[in-house]
Formats: sequence, C-alpha cells, structure tokens
Amino acid sequence: MSRKKKTESKSKKRTKKTTSTVRFPSKILLPVGAFLQGQLKKLERRKKDIESEDPFKDTSRLSDNASPDADAAEQFGHARTTAIKEQLDRKIVQTKKAMSRVKVGKYGLCENCGKMIDTDRLMIYPEATFCVSCEKKKEKKKK
Repeated sequence: MSRKKKTESKSKKRTKKTTSTVRFPSKILLPVGAFLQGQLKKLERRKKDIESEDPFKDTSRLSDNASPDADAAEQFGHARTTAIKEQLDRKIVQTKKAMSRVKVGKYGLCENCGKMIDTDRLMIYPEATFCVSCEKKKEKKKK
C-alpha cells in the first residue's frame, strides 16, 4: 500500500471516531427538555416586559419640545432596553437550539468535537452546545 493511501485510511479512521452517533434515550433527557422549556417561557416573558419599558414605545411621550434632560433619559432608557432585548434574543436562540438537541438525543454532546460537555458546565449554563475547549477555540477566532 502506498504511503498516501495509508495516510488516507488513518485519517478516515480518526474521522469515524470523532463522528460517532451517540444518542441519549428521550427518557433521560425529558427533565432537561422540560427545564429548558420553562427557561424559554421565562425569557420570552422577560423580553415582553422589557419591550414595555422602552420609553420610545410610550405613546403619551412628547417627541417635540422635550427638555434636554427628559430627552437624554429617554435615549438612555431606549439604549438600555435595546441592549437587554438583544441579550435576551441571543439567550432565546441558544435555549431553542439546546431544546432541539434534546429532541434528537444530542444534548450534552459538543457540536464541534462530539465529546461530552462537562456536567458542571451544563448545570451553570444548560443551553451550552460546546465543550469548554471548543468554546475557547471559538472565542479565540472571534478576537
């Protein structure tokens, strides 16, 4: 066998190991899915509450001839609510993604490397879809 073919067969073997089809029974992941569903409802409720706090949504506010301090307070309030809404949107997307991984039996497995995500990480951050080392690599790429 040529050197090239040996290298190709070795790389195929490595690929097969990392792409194993580990799936967890739905019975095991059912409580996790219920927890994530509850978290999603809380996040969506919080988003509605924040949207109602936006001063720009207030129909009774004066848009003309407002004093500078009132205008500044409205601008600050709007910027605050917008930032919080963006964070909530990201968290909602992450939670939905984790819920879909529960449905297919892949919850708790890293999306990138396929290894188990540390349970301590999942306890603190239940919507995690990457293990710590893959998350660090992803963050380094962003910088």
